[in-house]
Amino acid sequence: MRAPLTPGSDRERPMPDSLAARQDHIARAMRSLRDESRRLERLGLESPLARCHQEARYWSFLSGMFALSGPDAEGGR
Repeated sequence: MRAPLTPGSDRERPMPDSLAARQDHIARAMRSLRDESRRLERLGLESPLARCHQEARYWSFLSGMFALSGPDAEGGR
């Protein structure tokens, strides 16, 4: 597996147990990828920038999935 673009977007890190912690984890990953994307764009590095966009899409998908699960998925409420 490839090394993560940013430490915050490392897919190998375990996802937290609680929904709120998961959402915070995903938000940090997306924030770090946005920052990295701006940096790569300034440097004109097209291939890493494309990879950064792919990773951002992955984390955005996870964000949507956990938003759909809502509090009902946590604890059966």
